[in-house]
Amino acid sequence: MNATLIAVGLSLVSAAAYALAAVAQARLAAGAAPSDGVLRMLGRGAWWSAVGLNAGGALLHVVALKYGPLTLVQPLGALTLVAAVPLGARSAGRRVSRTEWRGTMLTLLGLGALLLAAGGGAAHETLTLPEALGVGVATMALVAVLGRPGTRPGLRHATAAGITSGVASALTQTLTVAVTDHTTGPLISWRLVTVALFVSAFAMGGLLLAQIAFRGGLGAPLAVVTLANPVAAAAVGMALLGERLQGGPITLIPALLGSGAAVRGVILLSRATEEAAAPGPAARTSSPAPGSSSRVIIGSPRKLDRQPLGAEPVTSPVGGS
Repeated sequence: MNATLIAVGLSLVSAAAYALAAVAQARLAAGAAPSDGVLRMLGRGAWWSAVGLNAGGALLHVVALKYGPLTLVQPLGALTLVAAVPLGARSAGRRVSRTEWRGTMLTLLGLGALLLAAGGGAAHETLTLPEALGVGVATMALVAVLGRPGTRPGLRHATAAGITSGVASALTQTLTVAVTDHTTGPLISWRLVTVALFVSAFAMGGLLLAQIAFRGGLGAPLAVVTLANPVAAAAVGMALLGERLQGGPITLIPALLGSGAAVRGVILLSRATEEAAAPGPAARTSSPAPGSSSRVIIGSPRKLDRQPLGAEPVTSPVGGS
């Protein structure tokens, strides 16, 4: 079977697993208090279900990288968004809105334009130890800036999650090629140990950053993660792994147009999240009008209750006198 078809098939199944994991994380984030820390989250079964689905998707992704380059495998992760949006709406007991469909389709078309510019050929290059260290340090610095505490979690954390996941994929390619191709050097070396540590740290970091981002909803943060992931991986692939855009510099034109469409899709998904969170007409009409009193009078004090403590209650004979 053609190696490209194998890579595409594995990437599709991987995207489905990632979509289910994203929905599980979003439900967990919606039910968590803002003060909930990592330790409390680790004690929940829903979190470990999401971890298991992410691990399965990652394993399929690793195998796909053996048969296809980063610039092909990573953009296929956009299908995670296509599957997660309807799954998330169904889990919330509602239908997918027209705005959500438009945002999803624009994001998918934008990443499709990037996929058309993806390079071909099997992956065979690996990172050297200095290159791996440079990528790791630069990624940690960028994530520290994007993931700093702010007014509320959102697209910054989603961007950081996408970058860490994309870099982890790029580093994973070095591990995959090194394990399966013995001509690249020994299996146990400082280079591979360093790369493995970076992959583990970035994979878990991306998962935790995405969990924080999903507190603001599923659609827009997941779209940003889906966009940042292939961009980060492709940047590493083209800068250090010898991958090139198919067709030369002319393909930058559809890639830029696709990026614009994807950004518009993220904006629409953000708007859809705000619309879904807004109260309905019934909730708005039931709220008190501005300036009106919202107090409820339960009872009025009796004059008898105003007697001094210890005084005998005043009684009157039945029938009066």
